[in-house]
Amino acid sequence: MALGLFKNKKSVSQLSLENITLPEHIGIIMDGNGRWAKKRGLPRSAGHRAGAKNFRTITKHCANIGIKYLTVYAFSTENWKRPESEVNALMDLFKSYLEEAIRDFKDEDIVVRFIGDKTAFSPELQALIRENEECSKDRTGMVLNIAMNYGGRDEIVKAAREIAKMVESGEISSDGITEQLISQHLYTADQPDPDLIIRPSGEYRISNFLLWQSAYAEYVILDDVLWPDFSKEMLEQCILEYARRNRRFGNV
Repeated sequence: MALGLFKNKKSVSQLSLENITLPEHIGIIMDGNGRWAKKRGLPRSAGHRAGAKNFRTITKHCANIGIKYLTVYAFSTENWKRPESEVNALMDLFKSYLEEAIRDFKDEDIVVRFIGDKTAFSPELQALIRENEECSKDRTGMVLNIAMNYGGRDEIVKAAREIAKMVESGEISSDGITEQLISQHLYTADQPDPDLIIRPSGEYRISNFLLWQSAYAEYVILDDVLWPDFSKEMLEQCILEYARRNRRFGNV
């Protein structure tokens, strides 16, 4: 899927956006930080730091070119299984990032939201998450969803439990359970489903990311690009690839 994708080096910014179907919502699985570090003889934590730096670059570029929603996969419910030293390093990195994000995005018209089970994080991290969301809530630009302690299956189970309570209380009947109702009980309620999902690192897996929402998303897999090396130009080429797709949504 990625072979030959970057032969056209022309930037989207050099083209008329009126002639390109921009995805309204992009999802990115930020994969390959550890392998990026290993290739350079560095600890995995160095790869995560490089990935966090690149995340800020790509986020701002998405906002600048007119993407309305961006969801990035930062830490999955399965990532707790990694070595304790790596998890601790990631928590320290999240703390630093959240402190920096309040400054980095203060002049950006970006709404910051966190999706996933935030109760698993330390009180300090939870407070920083709330502060980031609070200080950006009145902005009108791109919505940035940062998926932390997120899993697609866990999200659907959460929605099912909430709806089951509605049935038990008599608020709705079982016949009232619809796709729309389930969507309204997901972390991304009131947001459009992702149009394009990008995964660097060459892994051909969904990895429990936006399982419900990505039913008709277009995927672009980058075979030999690790997340810290994913550039603004590569993002634009992925958008050009998306624009060439014929999205039929089950129709002929």
